[in-house]
Amino acid sequence: MTTAGPLEWTVFWTIVVVVMAIDLGLGRSSSLRTAWIWSGAWIVLSLLFGGWVALRFGGDAGMTYLTAYLLEKSLSLDNLFVFALVFARTGIPPALQPRALLWGIVSTLVMRAILIGAGIYLLTRFHWVIYPFAALLLYAAAQMVLGEKQQRALVEATCSVCTSWIARWIRITPVADTANFLVRKQGRPYATPLLVALVGIEMTDVIFAFDSIPAVLAITRDPFLVYTSNVFALLGLRSLYLVLASVIQRLRFLRLALAVVLVFVAAKMLMGEFVEIAPGVSLAIIAGIVTMSAIVSRVLPARATGHER
Repeated sequence: MTTAGPLEWTVFWTIVVVVMAIDLGLGRSSSLRTAWIWSGAWIVLSLLFGGWVALRFGGDAGMTYLTAYLLEKSLSLDNLFVFALVFARTGIPPALQPRALLWGIVSTLVMRAILIGAGIYLLTRFHWVIYPFAALLLYAAAQMVLGEKQQRALVEATCSVCTSWIARWIRITPVADTANFLVRKQGRPYATPLLVALVGIEMTDVIFAFDSIPAVLAITRDPFLVYTSNVFALLGLRSLYLVLASVIQRLRFLRLALAVVLVFVAAKMLMGEFVEIAPGVSLAIIAGIVTMSAIVSRVLPARATGHER
């Protein structure tokens, strides 16, 4: 456990706010080059923050932060599959996608803080909660292997533009070429496809949070390490999506690797009282699984079919 106090939280939030302001001010371009630069910047900043945590609280704390960060970053890659489906279903052009991602991530910061606080409280007060948490992780692992159809069904249910459930509350215009979430027509407010996409991103992130938060709580229950690793993993997701959007489908073994990671984390949670796995070992195992999936995807690409041109 760290002894993070007002100083550490102030440093963390100062870094996040300053870099987000720079990102918004200088990184508005949706070009691939800009996305590469910001993806690299967020990763480097996240690693440097881990080094600062190690200097502040010791090597174990730093290693635990890096393990939690890598876990959250790896699991967030699965979000990219869903983001691609959301934008495809709503017809959002690439130039407008960063706007939906930005607002989705900002609101996620608040939601994750609430869920992390609730998860830590439950685990601290009720030890038996580790069993349903572990069951959630195993269920999520099974869904990653078998649940692609369910993901598509969820996206279709939440993001089909004019037939979306959002239409029960506000009229929706099918025009997707505006950067506004709301427009007025004949004096009446209409939601745009961009708002529908934002709602779809928010809903899927809530669902993913029920996988990722129990997973990171199996690594550590320290609020500072859990939340900071979550935030740094999420804040780079906007740029990372633009970088990986064109190649994410080629990583065909990624979901299988993430399923294996979740099984490992569930086992770690269940056996925590009997077998202690050092943070460095957990980091090496998770990194090895994800790296191996990328290598195997590269060596064994999917065979082209008659429908793929």
